[in-house]
Amino acid sequence: MWLLTAQVIVYLLGTIKEIFMFLTCMETVTKELVSWMRGHESSVFSISVHASGRYAITSSSDTAQLWDLDTFQRKRKLNILQSVGIQKVFFLPLSNTILSCFKDNSVFAWECDTLFCKYQLPAPPESSSLLYKVFAVTRDGRILAAGGKSNHVHLWCLEAKQLFRIIQMPTKVRAVRHLEFLPDSFDAGSNQVLGVLSQDGIMRFVNIQTCKLLFEIGSLDDGITSSIISPHGRYIAAIMENGSLNIYSVHTLTKEINKPPPPLVKVIEDLPKRKVSSGDLKMKVTSGRVQRPAKSRENKMQTRILKQDLTGNFENKENELSDGLNKKRLQILLKGYGEYPTKYRMFIWRSLLQLPENHTAFSNLLDKGIHVAFLNLEKTYPIKSRKLLRVLQRTLSALAHWSTIFSDTPYLPLLAFPFVKLFQNNQLICFEVVATLIINWCQHWFEYFPNPPINVLSMIENVLAFHDKELLQHFIEHDITSQLYAWPLLETVFSEVLTREEWLKLFDNIFSNHPSFLLMTVVAYNICSRAPLLNCDLKDDFEYFFHHRNNLDISAVIKEVYRLMDTTPTDIHPDSMLDAFVALTKGQYPVFNQYPKFIVDYQTQERERIRKDELDYLRERQTVEDMQAEVDQQRVEDEAWYEKQEQLRKAEETRREMLLQEEEKMIQQRERLAAVKRELKVKEMHLQEAARRRLLQLQQEQREMELRRLDDEIERKIHMRDREIAATAKDLEMRHLELESQKRLYEKNLTRNQEAVAKEMREDADACRRKADLEEHMFHRLIGMDQTQNQKTQKLIEENLAKAEQACLNTDWHIQALHKQRCHDLHRNECYQEMAKLLRKNRRKEIEILNAMREREAEKREEAEEKDLHLKSEKKASALSEASRKWFLEKEINDALHAQHACNKVVPRCYTERVASSCLPRNSELNDISAVESSTQSSLNQRKAYWDSMEPDLMARVRNLRQRLATQARNRCQTPHLLAT
Repeated sequence: MWLLTAQVIVYLLGTIKEIFMFLTCMETVTKELVSWMRGHESSVFSISVHASGRYAITSSSDTAQLWDLDTFQRKRKLNILQSVGIQKVFFLPLSNTILSCFKDNSVFAWECDTLFCKYQLPAPPESSSLLYKVFAVTRDGRILAAGGKSNHVHLWCLEAKQLFRIIQMPTKVRAVRHLEFLPDSFDAGSNQVLGVLSQDGIMRFVNIQTCKLLFEIGSLDDGITSSIISPHGRYIAAIMENGSLNIYSVHTLTKEINKPPPPLVKVIEDLPKRKVSSGDLKMKVTSGRVQRPAKSRENKMQTRILKQDLTGNFENKENELSDGLNKKRLQILLKGYGEYPTKYRMFIWRSLLQLPENHTAFSNLLDKGIHVAFLNLEKTYPIKSRKLLRVLQRTLSALAHWSTIFSDTPYLPLLAFPFVKLFQNNQLICFEVVATLIINWCQHWFEYFPNPPINVLSMIENVLAFHDKELLQHFIEHDITSQLYAWPLLETVFSEVLTREEWLKLFDNIFSNHPSFLLMTVVAYNICSRAPLLNCDLKDDFEYFFHHRNNLDISAVIKEVYRLMDTTPTDIHPDSMLDAFVALTKGQYPVFNQYPKFIVDYQTQERERIRKDELDYLRERQTVEDMQAEVDQQRVEDEAWYEKQEQLRKAEETRREMLLQEEEKMIQQRERLAAVKRELKVKEMHLQEAARRRLLQLQQEQREMELRRLDDEIERKIHMRDREIAATAKDLEMRHLELESQKRLYEKNLTRNQEAVAKEMREDADACRRKADLEEHMFHRLIGMDQTQNQKTQKLIEENLAKAEQACLNTDWHIQALHKQRCHDLHRNECYQEMAKLLRKNRRKEIEILNAMREREAEKREEAEEKDLHLKSEKKASALSEASRKWFLEKEINDALHAQHACNKVVPRCYTERVASSCLPRNSELNDISAVESSTQSSLNQRKAYWDSMEPDLMARVRNLRQRLATQARNRCQTPHLLAT
């Protein structure tokens, strides 16, 4: 069992001693033994290392021990009861908390430094209780997954200290053997995918939020015994039951896990193959509404383009970064908020710097080992954390193997240390970030090597002279050069004068702008600090100021940098002297030779010569020291041998004297022992006699007690039997009462159900009856309304006939014909209403009847039109005759009554107006009137004959239609549900 840290592998030695158990620590680079750690008395089954790499916890069944990996000494020891047992003890990631899980399902959290108990998780619910065997924690240390001999997996929220979800695995899973979260580069440590290895040898990966099975590895034929996931979640290593080792690629198993987060800035791209005219870009704006131009026929399916930068296509391609980000939009976001989100900062940096992630090339650099220039790095830069020191040593060695100059650069550790501390868990990204920084932001730094970059410092001094001459004059007066007020900030990249948050905020802006931004930052830092700098007079004060943190607002410094970038003239602006950003090449790293090669080669040769001379001197001195040590060792061994011989002689004489004394003492002791034996023998005989008597008495008392106990047992059993009989009788009575009550309850429920059914049937019958009554009432009401209407109409016709008979008896025939026609119309109206009521329920058959009637109507249409013309002419003649008669009767009545107003009450006003308007003579047209009357009479006779001939045909059609409707009604009555519908 083994566990990887930064450079140290802590593993268990395969042999278990009877007395103690020990661990060994090996150095992975030199493959040498570092230390032995003893203290366990049973086998160690769990090892957990702190995130800082300083502490480790080893667990066995009876104890857990906390080790300090810097000194390899035991710091604390946790002892527990043997009946409880330890299940697992481990560190929580990214925290200083130790989680201890015991075999009784209790889980405690401890503070690492003080070992103070922070909290205890509550017991799981009884409905899903299981004994925890395996555990897993997310990278952010917020969620704990636990499983055991069950198909349930418990998920605990360690912040809320409660069980928030229980995942039930498929039924074929009976026990969980291993749990491990799948890391993701974009979830900020809140892992969402959990790998569950069950007893069938299949490892299933599920999403703990959606409880969805994503993928699985292994099979029933070729099961997995143990597995481990790489730190970045790219590969899964599994040991199979047949002894083989399988490596799985997570990317090929699923493509939904390692998706990058959605970009913060969405880019709207123009449609391809579309030429935009000026008319497409115009929009008409009215009050409160935007009117878009009318769509042309050619562009009906194309999207309107609001604006288009015809000259910005090339610029947009330059600003487009990997992973869908855009540099200009990131700069706008940065100026708005001042910094990037902490959660996505590393992702944005990697996109801005366009890191190629050349794993093979970086591995080749690491395989060359620690560079000679950095073997004793801890002496020059003593770092408390051993892990951080090893990472820094590896990064600097990789840089030195990449380019020779970096092995002789004294300020390289200061330049790389903040990035090493930031990316200590990803050495590849750390190396590429530092290399990109050197290539772009450290341009022309090595042209005057080993001296500081005079050309770069001159750029800074020129910009400072332009923007703050007073401050520069103050520096000149006190003999302060740019090597003092600018170079310390550059060689440490502001890590000495800024806090972590301020430094990250500053480099958000540096990585998002031109490489000249770093030089402008030095100028802005001096300008923003001009007040305290103008008060300094001593050189030591200036040195202290530029090597320690100061009370300065980094936001104001960044704002000043942007102002300097915009207001500095072109002739002294650093961006005209520095090249634009260039990313590292993919596959292999570019050659870095921007330095005076002859100086570096000369220094390298001199250093190599000195190193060889020093090695020869050390070798000779070591030889002399070894010889002197052998002589001294021989002399010490001789003296020790003589002393030892003398001591042995004296010891021999002393032992002989002691033997004589011991022999005399032994004789005396033998005599005393014989006397004591005699006395003990006598006492033994007396004691045996007393013990025999005591034993007999004890046996007698035991028999008496046994008899009393048997009597008590008999009485107790008799009493228990009586109680059982009485309890049985009571139970029978209670059972009889329960049966009776249950019988009554069943009868009551049966009666209630019957009443409910009867009531429901009555309600249904009443509803049907009410519905029938309502329909019948509506039918009778419709019939009554029709009869009332007919009566009113008939009464009105009779009144009109009476008035017409009083006015003119000659119009009687015409009125009778009209009355008869009205009666036929009313009769037909009733039939049509009945037909319409039934036809609404069956539209299809109505259409057939209507079509037949329309055909008949079409046949008679022409004949009716001709007769209508003839009827109109006859009506005119009849109206003329009627007017003359009314005029005559009116004149007679006027003569009789001599009152004009009485005439208006007897004769209708319409008739009077018609007679008055006609202005017919009284006597000259009597012959014409008689002729008109005869013609009217003949016309009425003709119409009467026509209607008499048409009446049988119409009545036959009506009867036929009524029969068909009655048949349909009977058919509907046979299907009640259709009738109800």
